[in-house]
Amino acid sequence: MKNINYLALGDSYTIGQSVCEKCRFPIQLQDSIKKYIDSNDTFSTQIIAQTGWTTTNLKNAIATANPSSNYDFVTLLIGVNNQYQNKPFSIYEQEFPELVNQAITFAKGNKNNVIIISIPDYAFTPFGNGSMTISNEIDLYNSFAENYCNENNITFVTITDITRLGLSQPNLVATDGLHPSELAYSKFVERILPIAKMKLGL
Repeated sequence: MKNINYLALGDSYTIGQSVCEKCRFPIQLQDSIKKYIDSNDTFSTQIIAQTGWTTTNLKNAIATANPSSNYDFVTLLIGVNNQYQNKPFSIYEQEFPELVNQAITFAKGNKNNVIIISIPDYAFTPFGNGSMTISNEIDLYNSFAENYCNENNITFVTITDITRLGLSQPNLVATDGLHPSELAYSKFVERILPIAKMKLGL
């Protein structure tokens, strides 16, 4: 019997603002992985995420929660609120690598057990109203994160393009007109699942 432990770090996109608890991507991912494990095996998911959190908020929350360093894999999706709250980009440049390194620590110190997920683009929602400024700034954050991951051989999964269909495919946007819907999260999971399975040896 095996116990698989998963830690999801992030903000509203991880906690699943405006969708049901089972609809958010970490739980959809958990439920998808469970199909590939033995019925006697267990899978537990811990989420440290809250709507509105910046990199600084997440760092503080991690310090409070003090998670163990025994997770089989860890996902990190953070940065949209740095952009939304007009925080200096330099904060992200400093704190994103710190958060990645913390994620590695929690993943038994093995960077191969970590998946970084790109930031969705909320410009393509009724709230964002197609703002090019938002899109360009999200691109800046994602480019920094992806380059950092590539330089350090850390897995980076892009889901931003899925969210950029939000205005042409309104069913990808939650009822609040801002966050991804259950369907959008299921599309995130389609991209993350094969990588997670590989990391878990499934």
